[in-house]
Amino acid sequence: MKIKHLLFLILISSLIFPSKLSATSWANQFVVWHGYAYVVSDEYVTEIGSKIGHVTKYSDMATYTGNFSNAYKKGTNYYSIKGISTDAAIAVQHKEGTYKKAIRNGKFEGENKDNSGAVKNWIVISLFAILGLFLVRKRYKK
Repeated sequence: MKIKHLLFLILISSLIFPSKLSATSWANQFVVWHGYAYVVSDEYVTEIGSKIGHVTKYSDMATYTGNFSNAYKKGTNYYSIKGISTDAAIAVQHKEGTYKKAIRNGKFEGENKDNSGAVKNWIVISLFAILGLFLVRKRYKK
């Protein structure tokens, strides 16, 4: 009987204070370099300049800071394109020996990774659970 009460309190708490568990939906494949998002096009480029960076974090579920990508794995290299400013476009290594043009789309407004809201929710849920245990224990001690 005690377990049922505890599970009920946890269920009610999670309904009152839901946490974000859904996947992110992306409109485009992109990479981030120096705080700017570059949308990866279908155009291949051959006039590759020097290496300028690489993907430091990949995820198709969440956003991050740094050289982040929702399409390319960690370690994928970025290059300048000869004759084109990196303010306009960069090249992303697509496969061995092929590179796709990524067009600058503006400042990257990544999700704020401040988890204080989630932490507060878990504190409240924990308090409800402790209160529930206390009440159940007190009731069954009689």
